[in-house]
Amino acid sequence: MSEESVTEARTATRPDRGLRRTAELVGIGITGVVAVAMLGFVLLYWAQDLPVASDLYAAFRSFGRGMDAALGTNVFRHPIMWQSMATGVLVGVVAPLVGSFLVHREMALIGETLAHTAFAGVAIGILVTSSTGWDGSLLLVALAVGIVGALVVQWLTERTDAYGDVPIAIMLSGSFAVGTLIISYGDGLTGINVRGYLFGNLAVVTPEGARLMGALSLIVVAGVALTYKQLLFITFDEQAARVAQLNVTGYNTLLVVLTAVVVVGAMQVLGVILVAAMLVVPVAAASQIARSFRETMYLAVIFGQLSVIGGFAVSIGFGLPSGGSIVVTAIAVYLASIVGSGFSVKAISAHG
Repeated sequence: MSEESVTEARTATRPDRGLRRTAELVGIGITGVVAVAMLGFVLLYWAQDLPVASDLYAAFRSFGRGMDAALGTNVFRHPIMWQSMATGVLVGVVAPLVGSFLVHREMALIGETLAHTAFAGVAIGILVTSSTGWDGSLLLVALAVGIVGALVVQWLTERTDAYGDVPIAIMLSGSFAVGTLIISYGDGLTGINVRGYLFGNLAVVTPEGARLMGALSLIVVAGVALTYKQLLFITFDEQAARVAQLNVTGYNTLLVVLTAVVVVGAMQVLGVILVAAMLVVPVAAASQIARSFRETMYLAVIFGQLSVIGGFAVSIGFGLPSGGSIVVTAIAVYLASIVGSGFSVKAISAHG
């Protein structure tokens, strides 16, 4: 190809590249606005008795009633639905954000492992509740157990001589086994709906759970933003990062802890069994059409939001579990991205 032809080809692709980048930024901007609005509702619901907050909260409730009137539904006037949607929207941001690193490091299985560990935490919380009468949040117990589980997984991976992901698989089955044993032992002692934690249920999301998800989301976004370059370096060339004397073990530990944090928050609407899908499927969809790692993250978050909003629409419209509805919608987005990419397979660049 002549130099003139190469120049013409590059010139022709620039408008397309600019339009593509603009569309991504618009999508990320809309996602950010929706996420901030949902965070705002969680705060307003918490502070609704304060003077200014009470007026804003009343306006939000009026907006919900207006949506019901326009759509012919009886959903958006209820605060419980808004806190469930707020939790889902935040999951749609942070799960693909962390999942982008996990997928490209071939660590997708760790999300499932930590979900099962969090389930063991819920089981421990139920046992403590039934034995002592403690009325604390099960999610806080699950969060503590999940973080401990993440640290154990990281320790096993670093210290044992087992092949590949054997320690992760052992932790996955072992933690779920512990959870089922504890649940069976305490069966009938409390009225807690364990099925909701397994498969996801909008009714599982409490005001405390929504606030916890809001706080955890801020922590995850801040953690990724502050360590993005280091995590990116480790993701694409861990050996070079070690040679550069980067604290690889520390950043690996941070990544698995952030994963545990996301999993505990997300299992309210997705359930233990399906929570790992939101770490993987939107990222897999984005990888089909993205040209760089940064673009993969942007698109994964956008696809995550589409999956959550579409899944909520299916769940509310047909009375189906939220977890399955969101995951099936995410898979539909993934299949659409394959068709849109023309079945092509591209290598992802660490730049851009």
